[in-house]
Amino acid sequence: MKKLAAALLLVALCLALILPGHAEMNRYSSVFMDTFDTVIQLIGFADSQQTYDMWAEAVHQQYVYMHKLFDTYHSYESEGIVSVYTLNEKAANEPVKVDPILYGLLKFCKSHYETCQGQTNVAMGSVLSIWHHYRDAGLSDPLSAKLPPMDTLEAALPHTDISNLILDDANMTVYFADPEMKLDVGAVAKGYATEIVGQMLLAGDMNSFIISAGGNVRLGNPPLDGRKGWGVGIQDPDGAVFGLSDIVETLFLANGSVVTSGDYQRFYTVDGKNYHHLIDPDTLMPADHFRSVSIIAEDSGWADMLSTAAYLMPYEQSRAFIESLDGVEAMWIFPDGSKEMTAGAAKIAKSRGATNK
Repeated sequence: MKKLAAALLLVALCLALILPGHAEMNRYSSVFMDTFDTVIQLIGFADSQQTYDMWAEAVHQQYVYMHKLFDTYHSYESEGIVSVYTLNEKAANEPVKVDPILYGLLKFCKSHYETCQGQTNVAMGSVLSIWHHYRDAGLSDPLSAKLPPMDTLEAALPHTDISNLILDDANMTVYFADPEMKLDVGAVAKGYATEIVGQMLLAGDMNSFIISAGGNVRLGNPPLDGRKGWGVGIQDPDGAVFGLSDIVETLFLANGSVVTSGDYQRFYTVDGKNYHHLIDPDTLMPADHFRSVSIIAEDSGWADMLSTAAYLMPYEQSRAFIESLDGVEAMWIFPDGSKEMTAGAAKIAKSRGATNK
């Protein structure tokens, strides 16, 4: 009887391993480079290549669609898509109905504008478009690279008042009360899109994953290989500039986001000095307090918005700002290469003794 019982137990254990919900999970990965002007990598644990491929395609298609919605520089009206570009062309003439995802992004940004002390402003498009024009010209012809004239920037500044962004919840329309206002959602779009993709995966059967979208990383449940968390590398800003891959810190966590804003991501050079894309709304020039700021929070869109705001503030203000927020941690890298962290960030940092085992 004991042998029979043991045999039945062994059969039951074997059956349990092959029943739905008990399949062996394997690690899969893929990369795509056709959205948001960055490389997006997905790593996930799935029960089969077929399951992974299904989710990877869903992720890719969602990014492709949101890339078009949030695009400031191209029209997709021939595809029936109202993008940020279309809003900038038409929303000053009449209210324009938009997709719920784009509407949600704009409402999210406007509702958090005051919390971010006005530093992350999607209504800065009139100023940022000037910088974009000069940056593109400087990259195309480095020997003739110039800075935008300050009087040109100052003339655009009055048209950056986010209160002129009129959102109608009932009709899901967008209207510009200032005809010269322009939107630019670049400070938030990637993180917001990555959070939507992350929530899609968390609701499905491939909820152990990591998405890396440029400086935006979204983590799902812990990896199914025995580790308690994923390792997220924070890049050395100098390594990024010179084409190296040096990592200055590794953070271990799951079910959250790490978003980094830095001076090495998009820049051009004028008279031997680099000018990046993170523009201080007070000086109308690129901020120079830090090389990078990394935000740790659950929501990737929120972390993206905060990383821009924290980057544009002087350190004392930036740290006080982050420490005033619940569930948010940060790491700052200074021009001299030194770094500071909040207490919560230090607890998950490899340099402070944290591991993912």
